[in-house]
Amino acid sequence: MIKYFEDKRTEKITDRKTTLERIWAIGGQRGWYYGNWMWQLRGYMDELAGGPGLRRGRRHPSDLQVGDYLDVWRVHIADRKAGRLLLYAEMKVPGEAWLEFRIVDGYLVQTASFNAKGLAGKLYWYSMLPFHGFIFPGMIRKLI
Repeated sequence: MIKYFEDKRTEKITDRKTTLERIWAIGGQRGWYYGNWMWQLRGYMDELAGGPGLRRGRRHPSDLQVGDYLDVWRVHIADRKAGRLLLYAEMKVPGEAWLEFRIVDGYLVQTASFNAKGLAGKLYWYSMLPFHGFIFPGMIRKLI
């Protein structure tokens, strides 16, 4: 039975340095580059469920380090030289959620992954798909 889900987007980048700067500045006061009202709505929903919501913001406007909070996320890997940022969701979800940005061979790969817990997790993933279909293509374009 399927319990792992993934939404992967890939776009060619023209300027690695600028793309990295945008990735490292994501969230907090700057927002998520695209569909910010949806990110804000998700943050409010998380707060209502007892999660951190978006109230935490971020420690620094352009620097991310392992262990930092970033809105509803926690920085798990922050390797600017390798072009990789991996975020773990601390929001209330029925499973484990991850968001990764990785530069590979001149492409930005943006991956949202979710390890669902039970039926509630699967329903959660499928209910988020319409939002993913709107937010993630726009976000990756803004990052590059």
